[in-house]
Formats: sequence, structure tokens, C-alpha cells
Amino acid sequence: MDITMNELGDKAAIRDVLSRYCRGLDRMDKDMARAVFAPQASANYYGIYTGTGHGFIDWVWEAHRGMETHSHQITNVLIELDGDSAVSEAYITVVLQQQRETGAVEIQVRSRYLDRWSKRAGCWLIVEREHVIDAQSEVPLQAIAKSAESRRDRDDASYRFFS
Repeated sequence: MDITMNELGDKAAIRDVLSRYCRGLDRMDKDMARAVFAPQASANYYGIYTGTGHGFIDWVWEAHRGMETHSHQITNVLIELDGDSAVSEAYITVVLQQQRETGAVEIQVRSRYLDRWSKRAGCWLIVEREHVIDAQSEVPLQAIAKSAESRRDRDDASYRFFS
């Protein structure tokens, strides 16, 4: 398979957008998370949310406020390019910790993002997302141990490194 430097750059740019999405969610940086979606992008998180990408960010923000911690990881990113359009499949692992009246729980979600992309003004944006959950589990925790260094805002140490 022959691949050009431009194609390598486009694939790297798409992976970077996916990483920024996860960072935006985990650091509760709403502007960063919203920036990955085109203004009228559609988002279908089966059984959870159906609407626009920006609408999903607004919805998930309220859900994430109730969590003590959350961490999103992306692996196995497959990308097919077609000029200024692309499709991708990315495997996702999300770990959420929440304090409930009945005690602390950890929710683990293994899923995939199926995305359609458009390159606009040199930037890749998601124009359509389907979120497919492959498996989900919930386990009780004795307690939630949070690190003082890890923050869910712009006071997180990472903001000293990335501007």
C-alpha cells in the first residue's frame, strides 16, 4: 500500500482530534470537546443521546458533573481517507467513578466511535458520530481515591505544558 506524506499527516491530524476530544472531556474543557464537531454534526449515542455533536457535549457535561473521576482512552484507530472526507473507527475505554447514596461505584464502558469527517479550512471535524457500546460493567468501590495533581479543570498540570 502506497501512502503519501499528506495522507500520513491527515491521519495524524484525525488521531489528534480524537485525543483532544478525550482530553476535553476528562479535563472538563467544554470548548476543547465541542471544537471536534462541525456545527451541524449529528451524534447518535445509542440509547443515551441522539442529536447534534454540540448538543451531546452540553448533555454529557451535566452527566460528567456528577462523576468524581472519568478517564477516556482511545486505541485501535482505523482511518480511511477520501480527499477532504474520511471515516474512522476508534475503540474506546471509559472509566467513570461516582459516589452514590448507596456507595461508590466504578463504571467501565468498552465501545467504539464510528465517525465521518470533513476537512474544512485545513482542519478535520467530525460531521457524523455513532457511538456503539460493546460492553459495560459496574463494580462497587470501597472508596474513591483521587489524586491532588489530577484536576478536572484548567488548573490541571497538563495546562502548564499545553497552551
